[in-house]
Amino acid sequence: MGRVPLLLITLWLGAPACALEPGPDPVPSVMWEFYRKQWIGDEPYRFDQRVKVIAPPFAEDARQVPLQVDARELPGKVRRMLVWAELNPLPRIVDFTPGPEVLPWLAVRIRIEQATPLRAAVQTEDGVWHVGSTLIDAAGGGCTAPSVVRSQPGWEQRLGQVLGGRYPREDYSRLRLAVSHPMDNGLMAGIPEFFIEHAELFDAQGQSLATLELFPAVSENPSLSFDLRRPGPVRLSLRDNNGNAFDAAIE
Repeated sequence: MGRVPLLLITLWLGAPACALEPGPDPVPSVMWEFYRKQWIGDEPYRFDQRVKVIAPPFAEDARQVPLQVDARELPGKVRRMLVWAELNPLPRIVDFTPGPEVLPWLAVRIRIEQATPLRAAVQTEDGVWHVGSTLIDAAGGGCTAPSVVRSQPGWEQRLGQVLGGRYPREDYSRLRLAVSHPMDNGLMAGIPEFFIEHAELFDAQGQSLATLELFPAVSENPSLSFDLRRPGPVRLSLRDNNGNAFDAAIE
């Protein structure tokens, strides 16, 4: 009789710790496994319709494509959100870490080089990645088109200016911001990478509410939107890859 509990314990310990069936890929892509291994690795994941990746079916302007990622239907706390365009020459878009006072929702405008799957991998507090997907079609060239910002006189004087506001909803408020910056991705001859790489939201006491790493797939003059649970003023701190720092206060 003494051996039976030992056998049961051995079988339980031998079960795989991350046995999770991911399910079928809703938008099969030859690059999915490559990027999964690169950014998710061997951590458990599943394709999940509760993570909504919202974009137009066709990119009318491939340099300015609106994209929303909504993970508010997931239970528990969201640790991190990774977003990428799978067939872009520069696929990474954002790496978002929302704090408890920021909802797991994000809107941004991006560049699209060609028709591509768009992915959002959202990690919850149990360590599981929930992957949302959609397909977007495009005529192409959004990543390699000449910059509109650089053709405008005096753009250097407007560098880092932040315009926007805060808009109340039922039990939260939406922060909508636009930042003056060329967001050069290094794909144009003679123009090196020059882009905002880090954004962070702070409350009035200087406590961090959320962090956002940005990549050159984000559109020039980037627009960013966040949903905040708490009232009161906030501050957005930005830094580009040349070391320029910008700050904006939002009531």
